[in-house]
Amino acid sequence: MLGKKIDLLKKDWLDVVFAGKNKDYGAYDLRQRSASNMAKSLLIASTAFVLLFLSPKIASFFKAEEPMVEEVKQVEVIVQPPPPVNPETPPPPPVEPPPPKQDQVKFPPPIVKPDELVRDEEPPTIEDLKKADPGQKTIAGDPDADIVIATAAGDGPKQAAVVEDTKVYDFQSLEQQPVYPGGMEKFYDYVGKAVRYPDMATQNNIQGTVLVSFTVEKDGSLTDVRVERKLGGGTDEEAMRVLRASKKWIPGIQNGKRVRVRYTIPIGFKLQ
Repeated sequence: MLGKKIDLLKKDWLDVVFAGKNKDYGAYDLRQRSASNMAKSLLIASTAFVLLFLSPKIASFFKAEEPMVEEVKQVEVIVQPPPPVNPETPPPPPVEPPPPKQDQVKFPPPIVKPDELVRDEEPPTIEDLKKADPGQKTIAGDPDADIVIATAAGDGPKQAAVVEDTKVYDFQSLEQQPVYPGGMEKFYDYVGKAVRYPDMATQNNIQGTVLVSFTVEKDGSLTDVRVERKLGGGTDEEAMRVLRASKKWIPGIQNGKRVRVRYTIPIGFKLQ
């Protein structure tokens, strides 16, 4: 008996274990039904897992597929009738055909003259060349006569027009960026002294940063001042006022020339 596999859940072993004990307490009954309860639990769990795994396929099988209806948009095209033809308008002239091609000879054949004709012709002598008229002769004119220019008077040589570069560059892609005289620390010192905190912002406890952009012109002046990110309470207008009142900057340089540059800076407002 000791060599066999011991099953502590068999009734014989349960009777041995619970011999002389209270079998109505409940433990005896639980051990006696534990095998059947385990089998039932395993069956229920396996069935629930299979149903949960196959539920999407079962749902798609029973669900009727709705037909896809393609929406067709109708476009109304209005075709206007051609304008009426005026009977008095003459028809266009006929197209002339191109001229016929002519055969061209690249090297014309030489003309051979008989010896009799060549022998009769004598070359010109030096005396004949002296008597020959090479062209028009110099004719003396009246030195007191008015000078008359037969050709039309022109405007003289014209110089090419100088095209000014009006492109606005980004300050990050320049050889030399524009800067406030003395550096940006001096600029923010100026801003801190020039800013007057608006009463509306003080009463409503408005604090934060106003993002302002402007264009540094070729002469260093600031134009086209804009508020890119507003704060409200009069702080936007105050930031623009301070920038417009700023002195001229050192302009940006690109290819050795002064250029217009777009610049963006934050201006902070904080109550003391």
